[in-house]
Amino acid sequence: MTSILWTVIIGFLAGAIAKTLTPGRGPAGFFVTVCLGIVGAVVGTYLGQALGWYGPGETAGLFGGVVGAVIVLVVFRAIAMR
Repeated sequence: MTSILWTVIIGFLAGAIAKTLTPGRGPAGFFVTVCLGIVGAVVGTYLGQALGWYGPGETAGLFGGVVGAVIVLVVFRAIAMR
């Protein structure tokens, strides 16, 4: 339970940071970007576990969350701009 809450908090911060790091204006507002940041933190957690950066049960830190959020945000913008 604590790891899920921590992932949401990191995702919130990661989404806000990812919005400032990605160039251009996206089709989504702040709320959608933060939700994508939470998804990105989850993606960053599983990607980091798959690559051996994090052990089982460990969540992505802020850096991993931001990387995951940027990836998710770029993909979302590419799909939404079509």
